[in-house]
Amino acid sequence: MNILVFGGVGQLGQCLKKVADTRKIEGLIYLDEVQGNIVDTALLKSLFEQYQPQYVINCAAYTAVDKAEDEVDLSRLINKTGAENIANACVEHNTILIHISTDFVFEGNVPKALNEEDVAEPINVYGLTKLEGEQAIAQITNQYFTLRTSWLYSEFANNFVKTMLRLGKERDELGVIIDQVGSPTYAVDLAGCILEIITSKSDAYGLYHYSNEGVTSWYDFAKAIFELSNCPVKVKPLKTIEYPTKATRPTYSVMDKSKIKSSLGIEIPYWRDSLAICIKVLSAKS
Repeated sequence: MNILVFGGVGQLGQCLKKVADTRKIEGLIYLDEVQGNIVDTALLKSLFEQYQPQYVINCAAYTAVDKAEDEVDLSRLINKTGAENIANACVEHNTILIHISTDFVFEGNVPKALNEEDVAEPINVYGLTKLEGEQAIAQITNQYFTLRTSWLYSEFANNFVKTMLRLGKERDELGVIIDQVGSPTYAVDLAGCILEIITSKSDAYGLYHYSNEGVTSWYDFAKAIFELSNCPVKVKPLKTIEYPTKATRPTYSVMDKSKIKSSLGIEIPYWRDSLAICIKVLSAKS
């Protein structure tokens, strides 16, 4: 079985490789942004003809949330058109698509856990173009799993956990946003979920939410990172208004994971338990 992974050298791609190697799952082909340029339809055609994949995992995305406000066309080209291109190739080759999306498709202004039926109303360009990608896929193919996730981190690539650990060594005090709430997600756990969908040969296609269990703010997330890594840095709570950014962020983007647990039998770890595992891995590397 061949499985093409677009965005295969990014954070989630590296986590997929780690979990696949651990579980001895073979056939994954990890493509970087040049080898697997999702806006190049001729290249996609060639890749699909060469590998005849049973599955495609699309981790490729434009994820620079603030830059997207200025680079609207590029964000849309990758997040919408790229997803559309992959979906079209999947239909042509009878390939199942697993596509990664985001909690940023929601406005996030109501303190309730959002399910897959709730109306998506993005408040920034990144969220809008990711939603457009979701919608394009759903219109093109029936054989897809779209997984919305949030606050991804791991021992790989750049992410909030690694940034906090680095800054914690450089500074005595840090200010972190306290009034944006969500669910951190260990990308290794998400990778495990994706591979479980494949190995179980599920045909429960559709849209799903996946993040680690539990709810926290960026401030409390940072506090947990420093506590688990025994870093004595002082964390000061900041309100969003004190730390303006180009793109507006949801204030409450917690997702309900009932559907993925009931439909696919996926077990989801608590965010702090997974964070402890990641911190342990990073400590062993340092």
